[in-house]
Amino acid sequence: MLTDANAKGITRVEELAYDLRINRVMSRGLQYLTPDTRMIDALELFRTNRISGAPVLDDGKLLGIVSMEDLIRALCDFEQYAVVGRYMSRHVLTVRESDPVIEAIQLFTKTGVGRLPVVDDNDKVVGMITKGDITRGVLNALQNDIQEEEMRRYRASHLFEDIVSDRTSLILRYTIKARDFTRGGHASANIKRALVRLGATPQIARRCGIAVYEAEINLIIHTLHGGTLRVQIDPKRILMNTVDDGPGIPDIDMAMQPGYSTATEEVRAMGFGAGMGLVNMQRCVDRLKLESMPGQGTRLEMEIQLSPAESFREGKTSEKEDSA
Repeated sequence: MLTDANAKGITRVEELAYDLRINRVMSRGLQYLTPDTRMIDALELFRTNRISGAPVLDDGKLLGIVSMEDLIRALCDFEQYAVVGRYMSRHVLTVRESDPVIEAIQLFTKTGVGRLPVVDDNDKVVGMITKGDITRGVLNALQNDIQEEEMRRYRASHLFEDIVSDRTSLILRYTIKARDFTRGGHASANIKRALVRLGATPQIARRCGIAVYEAEINLIIHTLHGGTLRVQIDPKRILMNTVDDGPGIPDIDMAMQPGYSTATEEVRAMGFGAGMGLVNMQRCVDRLKLESMPGQGTRLEMEIQLSPAESFREGKTSEKEDSA
């Protein structure tokens, strides 16, 4: 979720929250407890491993989570020898290892919890993530990607130097499948990288990346059969649109309100469907047009206009189409 009043000031850190997957930043050395573990032993586990919480598992099944706050509560009750099952929190929110880091950030912000178990596609706990993990992961990513990205950007910016035409454009088209949460965000990440390597300014790439991410996730969440995400890059503007044959939007004005969502409880439990997608898109683009009819599908069109300083140089792009 964007927190800046002006999305045109998106930082590299905000961008990484959409790019990085949780499996890139989570803690993998899983320390866990069982329901019969004593609270005093849980305290020793926390002290030895310098952690402040751990999941409670029984034959690999996630039953709950114990935090330092739970330990303090037990000590105040003089129940240090009580079993973990008595004090653990049974309502546990989880995130998937394939989710972008932004989904964990949104859950941390919304719920105030300090840690989240990470599960794989089979709902098996494979790690934990905290706000500290995210901070360290983002810092590592900032360090590691500079040299590699500069080389790729150099090669891409020289790709079309010898191409001459009256009007050049690059078209990127992606087929997005409904309910494909595992690949959610892949298309938008590829689009943003393409823009940077073609010579777009970091702010333009970030604005476009976040707008198309939200559009991509909407296709995954709200459509019946998925849809098409298309981006046309011209020297003076970037056009983005999605088309689907889903259930449509009954009230577009209501859909544009912050927090309004028609996502199912199942989708919300996965950390999606917060009702900020269209709001975030509108903050990132110069023009947004949404057309929808119930039972007939939805068409979304967005445009980012490029100033002379932001414009791609003529000859840097060509009439070429990539599919994914």
